[in-house]
Amino acid sequence: MLPIDVAAHSSRWRRRHPLEKAVLGLGLTALAVTLPPWPGAVLVLVAALALLLGPAGVAARKVWRAWRVPLGFCLTGAATLTVRIGGPGAFVALAPHGWERAADVLLRSCAASLGVLLFAFTTPVTDVLTWLSRLGVPAPVVDVALVMYRMIFLLLASVRSIREAQAARLGHATRAAAFRSLAGLGGVAFVKAFDRAGRMQQGLAGRGYDGTLRVLTADTPVSPRFVAGALGLLTALAVLTYVLERLLR
Repeated sequence: MLPIDVAAHSSRWRRRHPLEKAVLGLGLTALAVTLPPWPGAVLVLVAALALLLGPAGVAARKVWRAWRVPLGFCLTGAATLTVRIGGPGAFVALAPHGWERAADVLLRSCAASLGVLLFAFTTPVTDVLTWLSRLGVPAPVVDVALVMYRMIFLLLASVRSIREAQAARLGHATRAAAFRSLAGLGGVAFVKAFDRAGRMQQGLAGRGYDGTLRVLTADTPVSPRFVAGALGLLTALAVLTYVLERLLR
């Protein structure tokens, strides 16, 4: 399993209803997008980090490993706003007010990504799919998503074993050998994916598959106290943002 999935299954909020965590995590993401970046996005970022490291009980190392990838995209996207291509004077020049816009985008995107990570670190994918099925999402859509989710781990394990075998045979000793190994890895992974899909279809047919994958899930009730606390936190962040914005003017 991926580290973020392991953390979700071992989270302190693992047994909470997905709706509760969606209100909190996705609500923080919505505030990061809609509130003014300063100080709104900063407050959302601090709140999301505090919830991840505190009540959710996620280790800081795991948060950084998961956040550094979207953070790289945030930095790259914000950097493009600082330059201007074309126009009078020079073909490439600094954009007027580019650094301000880049800072706004960076704050919003970083805070929004942490809100999504809060939901991902506390809610396993299987819980999300079960919840979507109960909300009325068609069963075939949920089943395809569940099968794809499980196939990802099988393919990752296959790719890891193939790479280890290639490295043991000096398949990465030179650049040319590394390219040949990469091409072979892609071809073998493609064949293995079709082979596993075929075997899975045969196994499901042999077990009387009728279009729905039935799994045993725990029926977790929604906690009104948690939802009220989440809505209260979101409201407090919004009010504090507008108060601080007026004081900082």
